[in-house]
Amino acid sequence: MPLAVAAIGALTLTACSDGGASDEPLESLDIMAPFFSAVPPEEDDPIDQALSELAGLDLSVQWVPNSDYGAKTNTVLAGDDIPDVMVIQGKDQAFVQTAEAGGFWDLTEHLASGDYPNLVTENPEVQEASSVNGKVCGVYRARDVIRHSVIIRQDWLDNLGLALPETTDDLYEIARAFTEDDPDGNGEDDTYGMINPAWSGLGNGSPYDALEVWHGSGNLWRDEGGELVPAFTTPEWRQALEYERDLVSNGYVNPDYATMDPATWNEPFLNGEGGIIIDVQSRAAELSKLFKEQDPEGFARYIGLAGQLEGPNGTYAMPTAGYSGFLAIPRSGVQNEDQLEQVLAALNELNTTEAQNLMNHGIEGDNFTVEDGAAVFDPAKQDFTDQVTGAWAQLGMNLAGYDAYPIKQASEFDEALQQLRLELQAEDLANAVFNPAAAFVSPTYTTSGAQLDTIIADARIQYIAGQIDEAGLDAAIETWRSSGGDDVTQEINDLYAG
Repeated sequence: MPLAVAAIGALTLTACSDGGASDEPLESLDIMAPFFSAVPPEEDDPIDQALSELAGLDLSVQWVPNSDYGAKTNTVLAGDDIPDVMVIQGKDQAFVQTAEAGGFWDLTEHLASGDYPNLVTENPEVQEASSVNGKVCGVYRARDVIRHSVIIRQDWLDNLGLALPETTDDLYEIARAFTEDDPDGNGEDDTYGMINPAWSGLGNGSPYDALEVWHGSGNLWRDEGGELVPAFTTPEWRQALEYERDLVSNGYVNPDYATMDPATWNEPFLNGEGGIIIDVQSRAAELSKLFKEQDPEGFARYIGLAGQLEGPNGTYAMPTAGYSGFLAIPRSGVQNEDQLEQVLAALNELNTTEAQNLMNHGIEGDNFTVEDGAAVFDPAKQDFTDQVTGAWAQLGMNLAGYDAYPIKQASEFDEALQQLRLELQAEDLANAVFNPAAAFVSPTYTTSGAQLDTIIADARIQYIAGQIDEAGLDAAIETWRSSGGDDVTQEINDLYAG
């Protein structure tokens, strides 16, 4: 029996039978969650005690190493010992099939009721995206909706008298200038503009994805007259590929863009080989720290940060999914509405500012203090802080907003960079292009999505490299269609039509 089917059977049979069922109020809240720290928190550690008091239920957390979490989730779903709350890391086949079979509580109306104000999302599009075909089967774990930006060598811009880019045309001109106009002033032809690593898949945050969204292709899917079409079938997608192809053919991108290890992405930027990175804003802070090690006195002159760029067809920002999994409530653990209300009331309290500080920082006055409204950590308590950030933070939802203390930055430059990031996030959110198909689960894509995505992603790189022409792109899209893509499109549109 396939494991997904076994999981469905375990949860739904338990939910529909009265063997072992209890109408009594819950006395504790059993949770399964992953941890990334070296060791998990001990039962009844200070965070456990403080959160249990806030929640009004004794928290009993089963911590599972993140590397084992996917397998453990499937095993638990297929067994009899099912917790009250589970961190679900993604909409994989076992979870989706179990949810559609009724194995998890549908929280759609409960969260919309307003009875749990800290569980009312500030981004309805993200909650919709986290749903299973429109049913909210868990309280999602919020992440920054806007993260992408252009990270650029500010010292090179200054040397050439150039401003930060505002449009894709500006970016192209800067990439040219960084390649041809000796931005480091050493008299050598030893620089290029954009740094792209090898990047497989579609819609997972690559520089190519960003450029295509900025050109107006849509985000994986696009609504055209009430019908969803794949973004790679749009004229704007082709226009973006032409832009990317021109960058490559003119030598404005690192020559090893198709094979470069993403783990080495920072190196050409730091070493003065390339000057542009399109990636998440946190990379700018990471690069700032590395420049500080190289040049403690002058590190602030190297990094410029621009928001998402206006394209030739308008201004479109590429959002993230906005969430990283969710806290789902199995019906076999929480067996009636009264118990469900207990759990939701507890989760509501676990989204308060006090709870967010506990989960993300630890114990104020112990492992951290507050200076000028920001958290400052005690290096002597680093092991405990690592447990907090590597374990307890996995229970953080923050869907009504993140209200914990910000972390105190190491310098005025870092503080200004952090403030700029927040301003760009707010500015670009207004132009965010969400994936209109994110909520929908296509059975064909669930089983064949990776192979289908590879067909298009490989063709994209081949076209950018000049290895295939427009006819080759057309042939790849036809292969995608005949290999299950047309079935995916039909299934997605059937769900979209309601």
